[in-house]
Amino acid sequence: MALHVESWRTAYAGIMPDAFLNGPLDDDRLALWRERLDAPVPGAGLFVGHDDDGELLGFVYLLPAPDGRVLLDNLHVRPGSTGSGAGSRLLGRGLAWVADEHPGREVYLEVLSANTRAVAFYERHGARRTDERMCRFEQGFELPEYEYAWRVN
Repeated sequence: MALHVESWRTAYAGIMPDAFLNGPLDDDRLALWRERLDAPVPGAGLFVGHDDDGELLGFVYLLPAPDGRVLLDNLHVRPGSTGSGAGSRLLGRGLAWVADEHPGREVYLEVLSANTRAVAFYERHGARRTDERMCRFEQGFELPEYEYAWRVN
């Protein structure tokens, strides 16, 4: 949970409201992970990466979506470790898992359009932009986002 918060505070600084990032974000992410771990979604996958010292380096979380696709809901690497290849390895692991566990399903994700580093990352890894829309956050703000997708076999 701490890595998730740290990653959001770094990646979304200047994009999301400071009042959210420096306020209720900790409680928000804690509630999310408690729910995910206490009542796992059937067919979901969580994969973590560690550095050479065994410290958590990053994670990827995927889950089946109601429309039959698989949502890549989270892919985060510890700030300071981006550019190390950890994100690429986690993405590859997640896509391979979908191919094995949910063959033939499309994998998609939603990324804030202002998160240009993430947009470039997904495009470098073969994702194609499939939609643009506004993301409405329950905390009372909205931001433009893109949807990207991969077809996995």
